[in-house]
Amino acid sequence: MEFIAWAAHKYVMHGFLWTLHKDHHVLTGKPLQRNDSFALIFAIPSALGFILGSIYSNNILFFTGLGILFYGIAYLFVHDIFIHRRIKIFKKPENSYLKAVLYEHRKHHSNLNKEDNEFFGMLFVSLKTLRSFSFKNG
Repeated sequence: MEFIAWAAHKYVMHGFLWTLHKDHHVLTGKPLQRNDSFALIFAIPSALGFILGSIYSNNILFFTGLGILFYGIAYLFVHDIFIHRRIKIFKKPENSYLKAVLYEHRKHHSNLNKEDNEFFGMLFVSLKTLRSFSFKNG
């Protein structure tokens, strides 16, 4: 799911649906953003996967729906709660991987434009970034 989410972020959110995503790159202080509509957008294929997979006994559809659901749950905890601290329950990480996740996401947000961004993933980080944080921790 991470590759699909990476592609959706790069080509859909930073592409033809930028109008929904751009407020996510600007600190508005609002509890809800247009970007939050992607939760509903991605819930549709997830629900369809469950429904159609169940009706037609199709495991591929059913487990695709399940994968989208699980990625959505990971997105809630990793992206919204851990990275953006929309609910403040996590402390500053000491783990190299978690530091690399934060770094790459913040670097992605340092560019407020639709184009010329990098680091579109959420769970996978570049080896270069991970190594830089691993060496800093000894």
